[in-house]
Amino acid sequence: MIIHAFRLKPGDDIKIKLDNYVKRKKIKAGVILSAVGNIGKATIRLANENIIKSYEDEWGFEIVSITGTISTSKNHLHISFSDKDGLTYGGHLKKGCIVRITAEIIIGEIPQLEFQREYDSETGFDELVVNKI
Repeated sequence: MIIHAFRLKPGDDIKIKLDNYVKRKKIKAGVILSAVGNIGKATIRLANENIIKSYEDEWGFEIVSITGTISTSKNHLHISFSDKDGLTYGGHLKKGCIVRITAEIIIGEIPQLEFQREYDSETGFDELVVNKI
């Protein structure tokens, strides 16, 4: 496993920065090992594919976790974050999760694999296909 570690800065969009990093580093198969930090805005898609929710708070939200699979083909990421009262929210990470203070991201790249997404008629979604290189 190859480890990638970097920090996002205030104003960075987490999804855009992750997508760009994966493409720039040509990561064909990877996982988020750790992600912590603080966001001022959050945009997530809930389990129902048509529901997008946005949150914003002047104090921001603590990133509890970001988890998922990444590849040059497509990333599948979830985020959990908590507000100042400790209430936690989560869903599919969408564009619009904006770093307020910092976000520390650690990625594990798996060089012997390639992740792809293919439509699965049974689920109705593009699902993970794992190929050995």
